[in-house]
Amino acid sequence: MQQPTKYIDPLIDFAFKKIFGSDPNKDLLIDFLNEVFRGRKHIIDLVYNKNEYPGDLINEGGVIFDLLCTGAHNEHFIIEIQRGKQQNFKQRALFYTSRLISDQAPKGRRSVWRYDLTEVFLIALLEDSVAGDFQEDQFLHDICLCDRDTGKIFYDKLGYIYIELHKFVKTSDQLETGLDKWLFVLKNMSSMDKIPAYLRKPIFEKLFNIAQFTNLTKEEKMLWDNNAKHRWDNKNVLDYAINEAREKGMKLGKETGIELGIEEGLEQGIKKGIEQGIEQGVRQGIEQGIEQGIEQGIEQGVRQGIEQGLRQGIRVAVLKMKDNGLSVQQIAEIMDLQLSQVEEL
Repeated sequence: MQQPTKYIDPLIDFAFKKIFGSDPNKDLLIDFLNEVFRGRKHIIDLVYNKNEYPGDLINEGGVIFDLLCTGAHNEHFIIEIQRGKQQNFKQRALFYTSRLISDQAPKGRRSVWRYDLTEVFLIALLEDSVAGDFQEDQFLHDICLCDRDTGKIFYDKLGYIYIELHKFVKTSDQLETGLDKWLFVLKNMSSMDKIPAYLRKPIFEKLFNIAQFTNLTKEEKMLWDNNAKHRWDNKNVLDYAINEAREKGMKLGKETGIELGIEEGLEQGIKKGIEQGIEQGVRQGIEQGIEQGIEQGIEQGVRQGIEQGLRQGIRVAVLKMKDNGLSVQQIAEIMDLQLSQVEEL
């Protein structure tokens, strides 16, 4: 086991839960959440809940949150960290919050209850983009139910806050708010060798002390090492599969495109030349037809080739992850596949 940096990466599963997921450190999570809500809410205390939420029926699957906690006013906070692209992440977020809302219904006496729902919020830290129409230069997205035409908020007790960390590109001299500092630390702490002067406040001093590798117990160091290894192994496997698929797709697409382009170009060129009826027209028509045909054919062929290559790359990635000991459930979440699809591969 090697110590790669002085401070552990807070975005790795073990580190994230060690820093934010225990009672001794809940002041860190409270401070972070208050900065995320930017004055709209003021959290004074939190109680951690079990992160496994069982289904109501025997055959109904449960859900597992990264962190789940309850505020002083009985509001619920789900904190999730997403480390790769997942096209259905927004749907999963809706499902998670819906479970917390529906669970508030009492088993009886609903006429007395009168649907008095408490607040439910999901805060997602995203290392990569999710499918959607988010603006390219906007890293924080505060989402709620509102009137589509007027923009007026319809219901403010349900909210989703997405933070796209890869879009947060501020440097140390550009940090203006407490949230800026938190996001900068989350992205860059593992590459620092000491706490910088602009972060010298008690909350960050505690954070850096907790995250110092030498302060971990032997068991925590082993957990950290395993988490980090799995994360980078999975990333390397996925990167390799994507690159290999791209190269194969480009090669196949180019070959197919050239063949189709030449055929189409010759056909168009000859036809145009005959129509002009002169030797110069024939020659120019063939050349122009070939050029246009090659361009169109290459574009179509590259697109088909990339699609074929990506499918092969996904298969390679899944098999590699299985060889590395990942479970079907873990592979399905990483690759955004159904369990049955992973099992078939």
